[in-house]
Amino acid sequence: MSKILVVDDEAIITMQLEERLSTMGYSVAGMAASGEDAVDKARSVRPDLVLMDIVMPGKMNGIEAAKIITTELDIPVVFVTSYADDTIIEKAKNVRPYGYIVKPFNELEIKAAIEVALFRKATEREDQKVRKSAQERSAPGMETGTLAPDGLAYLDLPEIKTVLLKDIFTDIVLFLYTDQVVKDPIFKFALEEGIKKGGRNLFAYSQSTLQKYFPKEIQKKELYTYRIKRHEVRTLLPVLEKCTDSLLYNGTMDSLQILLDFSETEEFNDILAIRNLILEKKATKTHISGIIAINIGKIDHTLIKTLAEGIPKIIVSTGKETTLSFAHQTFPAGLISVVPQSTVDDVVKKSLEPVVLSLLDKPISGYDIVHEIHNRYKVFIPQARVYTLLHDLMENGHLEIRVSGKSKLYYTTEKGRKHINQKLDDFKQVFEHIMGGVSEVNAGKNDEK
Repeated sequence: MSKILVVDDEAIITMQLEERLSTMGYSVAGMAASGEDAVDKARSVRPDLVLMDIVMPGKMNGIEAAKIITTELDIPVVFVTSYADDTIIEKAKNVRPYGYIVKPFNELEIKAAIEVALFRKATEREDQKVRKSAQERSAPGMETGTLAPDGLAYLDLPEIKTVLLKDIFTDIVLFLYTDQVVKDPIFKFALEEGIKKGGRNLFAYSQSTLQKYFPKEIQKKELYTYRIKRHEVRTLLPVLEKCTDSLLYNGTMDSLQILLDFSETEEFNDILAIRNLILEKKATKTHISGIIAINIGKIDHTLIKTLAEGIPKIIVSTGKETTLSFAHQTFPAGLISVVPQSTVDDVVKKSLEPVVLSLLDKPISGYDIVHEIHNRYKVFIPQARVYTLLHDLMENGHLEIRVSGKSKLYYTTEKGRKHINQKLDDFKQVFEHIMGGVSEVNAGKNDEK
């Protein structure tokens, strides 16, 4: 159970947080009402994380206290504050916080911020162990601990990169995963892309909560869902037959996009039978494409090889720290681009407005926008930046808020839809103009050669 230190000078806030944290399964290691008190408490109780207010009475504010706690004690700090202006945010960024939540907050925002912060700190510590181990394995001819010529310890570590798939619906893709957690963002992206493409979309699963994101699409029959019950995998065969039979009619241009997730692998022969049916349909020119996903944690390499036969594209996700890697020689390189994750970070952060606008095509909360940006691009965006954009849109009558359960959802108005479409079109033209200019420059360089 993770220990959380709560720091806020408002007693109501600390009591509210204590109650919510306990309900969420965390242990409240202590409470403080000033920066000085926060540092003393952190030193004595050594919490796993600190939820820190910024403006508090005393000689030391939350930012100053966070700097001591992070540098001296190596404890992650998440700011929970009412202040979201640029000056405060810039000062907060200097101490490298693990999150920034603007009051009033909700339970989901707090839990998400804590989990992300704890995960980041755990991976950082793991990275430090790896780097220390790599430093001990110094370059050939160098003594242990010696620095390389560039002043850095020799590290035999690859650069983190991101694989960008241009179109996942040109063929059948085999997605092999070992971690149940990392698959959902990829599945959600696949379902969204399939719905955008049109035609029919079939999502078959053993266990999933993704259906809650697509209630309207399911109701309008743009997305069909099918629960694969234990020991009944074979029942998916007639469903696929029915979905593909009408695609064979002369003149039909309809298509079927599939996402079949086999998280249970006990009925492996039935999974093979389904794969064979899909490949047979594909061979008869049936317009079928999409993803066959399987948890490879319980099957060996010989079964994986058998399953992969005849499938041209294979994606492997081996854990939270591995984005995507390909494991098949016939994977067509023209369908992918590999770029440094740092480039993705720069593009998303500097082009945040079109990113946010593109997510307003349906009712959505501010929290879900931040969460979706992280899921899609693995980029952490301060919530304050997102809420500033949303506030400006509301001020101009482009958005309105409606309460749904415990969430506040942003809806685009008729005026807002026209504005957003125009802005996205403007951004697109600018990007194309910039890239066109880059292409012309490169072409000129090639001509000179």
